[in-house]
Amino acid sequence: MRILADAHSAYPMRQQLSNFKAEYFKALAHPLRISILDSLRDGELTVNQISRKFGIEPANASQQLAVLRHRNIITARKHGVNVYYSVTDADIFKLLDAARKIFNNHLSGVQDMLKAIKSERRRNGGKG
Repeated sequence: MRILADAHSAYPMRQQLSNFKAEYFKALAHPLRISILDSLRDGELTVNQISRKFGIEPANASQQLAVLRHRNIITARKHGVNVYYSVTDADIFKLLDAARKIFNNHLSGVQDMLKAIKSERRRNGGKG
């Protein structure tokens, strides 16, 4: 019975870890936040630089940055009147690169499937 008790007590910890991961990925689940992170590859940026780069209002940029800060994905450094944002851990770029590779592989598979369908239709004289 001790093994069963140990497994049962480990469940909440696994659940907490799964929840943490889900919340982390939710913070990444916005096109603008991903674009902001990509733009931070070259170094830190201010809200105004991000706003100009993406053609958005500073308030919108600040809102997206706050989501990333809340999950500790980015950090802020105040210098004079400016706040500079940068990634907390550069490994985030490895994650974004891996996701991009997976998406490209998926899109290649979809393109191959569409080509096969088109080829099949031509062989069938445009039917089906």
